[in-house]
Amino acid sequence: MNLDKLAWNADGLIPAIAQDFASGEVLMMAWMNREALQITLDEQVAVYYSRSRQSLWRKGETSGQTQQVHEVRTDCDRDTILLLVSQTGVACHTGRRSCFYRALDDQGEHALTEPLVDPATLYGAKA
Repeated sequence: MNLDKLAWNADGLIPAIAQDFASGEVLMMAWMNREALQITLDEQVAVYYSRSRQSLWRKGETSGQTQQVHEVRTDCDRDTILLLVSQTGVACHTGRRSCFYRALDDQGEHALTEPLVDPATLYGAKA
């Protein structure tokens, strides 16, 4: 993949969506910079860029909840990355399988799932 053809934003980032390789379930969205994407392509493990820490982070480096990458795709505008992954454990820092666990309707917001793992177990008391 020629990374120069991607539509990086003004901060040099691109959104990346992680989707379960087997089920198609959307797991999470994070940001990647060029280095994170190149490492992901080279090592076939998900590496993202933390905007708050201004640094790379390997999915699961703290929690053990890793993502093995099977395929990397881009959308038609080349402004979003799709990672097809095998997720070890949960993808969401809330302890849920997917970060997309809330539904919005005319009655408000509703949680569709409960945590599978206590976030404090994954990340300590700071979660």
